[in-house]
Amino acid sequence: MQPRLLPTALACLLAASLPLAAVSAQQRPEVVEAARTLQSKVIEWRRDIHQHPELGNRETRTAALVAAHLRSLGLEPRTGIATTGVTAVLKGGRPGPRIALRADMDALPVTERVDLPFASKATATFRGETVGVMHACGHDAHVAILMGVAEALVAMRDELPGEVLFIFQPAEEGAPEGEAGGAEEMLAQGVFADFRPDAVFGLHVSSSLNAGRIAVRPGPLMAASDAFEITVKGRQTHGSRPWNGVDPVVAAADLVSTAQTIVSRRTDITRLPVVLTFGAVKGGIRHNIIPDQVELIGTIRTFDDDMRQAVLDDLRNVAGHVAAAHGATVEARIPIDHNYPVTVNDPALAARMRPSLEQAVGEGNVLDPGLITGAEDFSFFAREVPGLFFFVGATPRGVDPANAASNHSPEFFLDEEALDVGLRAMLQVSLDYLHGGEG
Repeated sequence: MQPRLLPTALACLLAASLPLAAVSAQQRPEVVEAARTLQSKVIEWRRDIHQHPELGNRETRTAALVAAHLRSLGLEPRTGIATTGVTAVLKGGRPGPRIALRADMDALPVTERVDLPFASKATATFRGETVGVMHACGHDAHVAILMGVAEALVAMRDELPGEVLFIFQPAEEGAPEGEAGGAEEMLAQGVFADFRPDAVFGLHVSSSLNAGRIAVRPGPLMAASDAFEITVKGRQTHGSRPWNGVDPVVAAADLVSTAQTIVSRRTDITRLPVVLTFGAVKGGIRHNIIPDQVELIGTIRTFDDDMRQAVLDDLRNVAGHVAAAHGATVEARIPIDHNYPVTVNDPALAARMRPSLEQAVGEGNVLDPGLITGAEDFSFFAREVPGLFFFVGATPRGVDPANAASNHSPEFFLDEEALDVGLRAMLQVSLDYLHGGEG
């Protein structure tokens, strides 16, 4: 039986006996104590958020939960930033550096297929359709972890050097069409204007790693992401007489196929990887009607600005010329406005904080994941100030991550050991940076 599809009774049993992650002898005592005292709270928060997921810019319940928690700690949260974002500043009792810690709050339009007592039954409207909503990427875990980190750091306030900005961010997966959102919009609304951190930290749970492990690398980590939309326009006619019209279905099919040569034949992928994916094809409504148009949407992933521009130019060229070869035309947005830059870990910061991550999980459990073609809008924060973004394993120990349901899958399953590891790692990194090497 795959652990990600645990029967409800077994899931409850495992959760009730969830162990703490292995304790490194080098972990700060305050990190060990915080992990011990906060574990049950973090699990409870995560399960509550998981059961009540919300899409980007609609995270009203989650934001209210976060704000109430921050107020209960004696902080003064700001709400409504970039629609539903929440921030708060903790001032330590001693002078020191400033850091920002970020967690994303939004869920995905995915119908959950994991048998858990707190599985999501939520639905919402997305692109005009009623869809299931699920924390299929683990943002529920990110929020719960940062809530725990906030509580732990507030408890240390008197002896804490420096200041901490907690950022609970909406719409990492993208804002609804026609709306601004996410990290870029939080920055546009001044999240770093009054509090300019010396460094920003973020984490992400990942099915590509077993629980108890962390992945991080200096320099480029995650790809730039560009969404595109191409509408192939023909002329509608009866399906039995295609010569009386212009068939956008055939033109769109040819376009999708030919566009693959942009990567396979026109891009030097020995330099850096490139991905071009069509995610949706929509057109027509009846078996014997050739429609007027077909809509194509997709994503491009790159790690280099020049390669990115070349792929965008090539796709525009392919779209226009392939359509013309069929007598069709195109309207293209390549790219659509919402695109993410490459997520880059500041090399000096990554080198400085790697020992802290190793202390959180033990020697040999911090890995280099290589280049990841997924994208993250944490990249916007990391363009403003030195940033460090790392991954926390979410697949149960003993299960090959290659066989685990990936993030964004309706079967994505989070081993809750990831909550403990994430809490320890973020606390260790924060304290080591703030104390600047003090014991």
